[in-house]
Amino acid sequence: MNPEFHTYKNPAVAVDLVVFGYHRQSLSVLLLNRKDAPFKDGWTLPGGFLQMEETLQQVCNRIMRTKIGVDNLYLEQLSAFDAPQRDPRGRVISIAHYALINPERFEIVAGKMANDVQWFPLTQVPELGFDHTEIFHQALQRLKSKILSHPVGFELLDETFTMTELQALYECILDISIDRRNFRRKILDAEYILLTGSKREGLKNRHPDLYKFNKDLKQNRFQLNISAQQ
Repeated sequence: MNPEFHTYKNPAVAVDLVVFGYHRQSLSVLLLNRKDAPFKDGWTLPGGFLQMEETLQQVCNRIMRTKIGVDNLYLEQLSAFDAPQRDPRGRVISIAHYALINPERFEIVAGKMANDVQWFPLTQVPELGFDHTEIFHQALQRLKSKILSHPVGFELLDETFTMTELQALYECILDISIDRRNFRRKILDAEYILLTGSKREGLKNRHPDLYKFNKDLKQNRFQLNISAQQ
C-alpha cells in the first residue's frame, strides 16, 4: 500500500534567472549581490522561492519586478537543478530560466533584498553562490544553440539594424568570426529579416541598409548552419 501523500518530505522549489544583455557588441549577465546569508555579500543569479499559490511564470515575474526592477522579459525555461546539497539551507530544487534583454530599454534597480545588481561581461563573471556558476554556463550553451534555430535577436537588438550589427550579435554569442558574404546569404535565405527601405544615416562615407525582424517567420523554417571563418 502506498504511503499517504502527507508522509513524504516536501523539498522547497525555487526559480533562478540567468538574464543576458547585449550592449555595444558585448554580452553580459545580470548578477545580484546578496544582502543576507547564505553567501551574504556574494554574487548570485536573481532568484526566489515558489509560493504555494504561484505558477513558475508568476514567480519569475515577481523576481524580476522585486529584485531587479524590470518586468515583461522574454523568458525560457532552462532546466531543473536538483543536487541534494546545492543549497546550504536545506533541500531545494531550482527551476532555472534564462532571459534576453537589450539593457538600453530597461533601468535595472536593486530590490530591498539585494545590496546591488550589476551587469558583468561574460569574461568577468565572479565565482557565484549556490550552484549558479553551473546554471550560468548551461544557460550560455543553450543560448549558443538556440540562436542557430530560433530568432532570439528580437530581444537583443533595436527595432531596426544593419546587417553588420546583426552579424556582430551572432559573432559575440557564438564567440567566432563569421564570413560576411556567407552570413548575409544564409540570413536572407532564412527570411529571418526584412528590408525596411531606409538606410543608416550619420556614418562616414556609407549608408548601409536597415533591416527589421520578420515577426511572421515560422520558427520551424529557421535553421542556420554557421561555422567559424577559415
